[in-house]
Amino acid sequence: MRFSTKAIHVGQDPEPETGSVTVPVFLASTYRQSEPGKEGKYVYSRTANPTRTALEECLASLEEGKYGLAFSSGMAATTTVLMLLRKGDHVIAGDDIYGGTYRLFEKVLRNYGLQFTYVDPQDPSNVEKAVRKNTRLVWIETPTNPLMRIIDIKRISKISRKAHALLVVDNTFMSPYLQNPLSHGADIVVHSTTKYLGGHSDLIGGAAITNDTKIHEPLSFLQNAVGAVPGPLDCYLVLRGVKTLAVRMERHCQNAKAIGEYLLKQSKVERVLFPGLPDHPQRDIVRRQMRGSGGMLSFQLSGGFNSCKKFLKQLRVFTVAESLGGVESLIEHPASMTHASIPRERRVELGVSDNLVRASVGIEDVEDLVSDLERGFRQL
Repeated sequence: MRFSTKAIHVGQDPEPETGSVTVPVFLASTYRQSEPGKEGKYVYSRTANPTRTALEECLASLEEGKYGLAFSSGMAATTTVLMLLRKGDHVIAGDDIYGGTYRLFEKVLRNYGLQFTYVDPQDPSNVEKAVRKNTRLVWIETPTNPLMRIIDIKRISKISRKAHALLVVDNTFMSPYLQNPLSHGADIVVHSTTKYLGGHSDLIGGAAITNDTKIHEPLSFLQNAVGAVPGPLDCYLVLRGVKTLAVRMERHCQNAKAIGEYLLKQSKVERVLFPGLPDHPQRDIVRRQMRGSGGMLSFQLSGGFNSCKKFLKQLRVFTVAESLGGVESLIEHPASMTHASIPRERRVELGVSDNLVRASVGIEDVEDLVSDLERGFRQL
């Protein structure tokens, strides 16, 4: 099966009892056992739920993986993956990662004895130099959030494999339609299904996918033991969103490209960060690793934070809000919103400056999006 067919059918056969074409929302917490101690596939919905099973099978298929696990949020998926490690283990992470991931690593997991080193993985040698005897996991995003840097998954995977460390790739920005990290050597792929997979800004969820049975079995145990699982209605909503993922991502890519080209022409824009631009410094990796440029872009406005506030306040089609990946266009100021948990000195060092704006370009008519941005620029 090809992508769109898998998105609509894998794990989603008509329900055998009624013939329902849509996977039902199984609002059951527990299941009858034929006799005491004789468990079937479903015993208790924290362990497994039919609606969740359908979602997990579908997501695994879309990521070219064997095993999928769904979680109650992207951060729940991240936390559970990190629970594969032990006290004293070392993690190498990209220095330009989602602020919530950085907060989890620094403010929570360090307290449990995990060690973290942050490097710029655009140059794989930085990862190689950071390897220690106790390095057990490498964590990257590509494109990164919010600076849209591209990381060569295949090269990083060779380094992590040599170090006997797991390579985890957060693929939220691209979605499985545009990038499959497992096919380039990653061990685990993580998603916030809240974003493009759900696609309608109406749910919170996460997922982790792998091809390795030796990874899946302990991760599945942790999913059940820790219990950060999604409810069946959220699983249903992600499944519904996934059915239109391919057509949505095509429109996201088209609109983001048009917006990126428009921003390049604006005198008040100092820099545009978008993988789809022809002069992107990592365009060779983009072509090799991705099937499109996605719907995310960032840009820097002249005039600093005050200009950003004036600009954002004027917008009417773009909504000033955190999150991304919905059908509607969202725009935000990372330094004061999604990445506020990162100390200012570190943000500035990384390039997450006070004049940086991040946009999740939706699927509206692009002419209306351009007109909305023009409204903002007229105030600068």
